[in-house]
Amino acid sequence: MKIDVIGDVHGCLDELKALFDKLEYEWKDGMPSHPDNRVPVFVGDITDRGPASVETIRFVYELVMERKSARYLPGNHCNKLYRYFHGNPVKEQHGLETTTAEYKALPPEEREEVRDKFMELMDASPLYLEIPEIDAVIAHAGIRQDYIGQHGKKVKTFVLYGDITGEKHEDGRPVRRDWAQSYQGDKWIIYGHTPTLEPRFVNKTVNIDTGCVFGNKLTAFRLPEEAIVSVPSSMPFVEEKFRY
Repeated sequence: MKIDVIGDVHGCLDELKALFDKLEYEWKDGMPSHPDNRVPVFVGDITDRGPASVETIRFVYELVMERKSARYLPGNHCNKLYRYFHGNPVKEQHGLETTTAEYKALPPEEREEVRDKFMELMDASPLYLEIPEIDAVIAHAGIRQDYIGQHGKKVKTFVLYGDITGEKHEDGRPVRRDWAQSYQGDKWIIYGHTPTLEPRFVNKTVNIDTGCVFGNKLTAFRLPEEAIVSVPSSMPFVEEKFRY
C-alpha cells in the first residue's frame, strides 16, 4: 500500500490541488487519481480560517465517500464544526467563524447538502488510522504508544487536541506536552495540529502541519518512501502562529 498523508488544509483548496499536482496525481472529472493507486489520507482540520472551507468539504467528501479513493480523519476543528451542525452551543471563533460565514451565505438547499455531507463524512471516519502494511498510525494531533488500539474518552481528547495539561498560555492556547519526545515505538506516527515551519521529525513521528493557512506551506508525507512533498501557501505569513 502506498499513501500520501496530507497535513491540515484549513480551507486552502488551491494549495491542496497544487499539492496533488506535485504528487503527480492525474485529474479525472475534476478529481485527483494517482496512476500507481496511491491513497491520500487527510490528517484532519480540512476547514476553518482559509478561503474555501465549503468547497474543501465537497472536494474531500467526493474523494472519500463517493469515489472511495481517499481516507479522512477528524481534527479538533472538524469536531467543533460537527457539533455546530448538530446544533450544540459552540462559539464561532478560532476559525470556525470563517466556515460558518461561508455556510450561511449559501442558499438553503446548499446549506443542507453541505451539512449532510460533512456529517456523513465525520460519522464514517475513524478517530485514527492504523495501517499495518506500512507500519503507520495516522492521528490528527498524534497518539501515545499505549493508546494505539484504544478508543476511550482520553484517547479521543489526545488524538484531537494533543497532550494537553489543562493550562493555558497567555494568548489562550492550551499548554501541550511534547509527547513525541517520549515515543519509542517502531511504527510511524504521522500527525498535524500544531503548525511548524518545517515537517518536525522526532523519534519515529512526524508533524506535517506546516501552517498553510498561516502563509507557510502545505505538506504531504509519503509512505513507504518516507518522503516529504510541499507546496507554498498563497496566504499572508503569520510568524507568531509557529511553535517550531
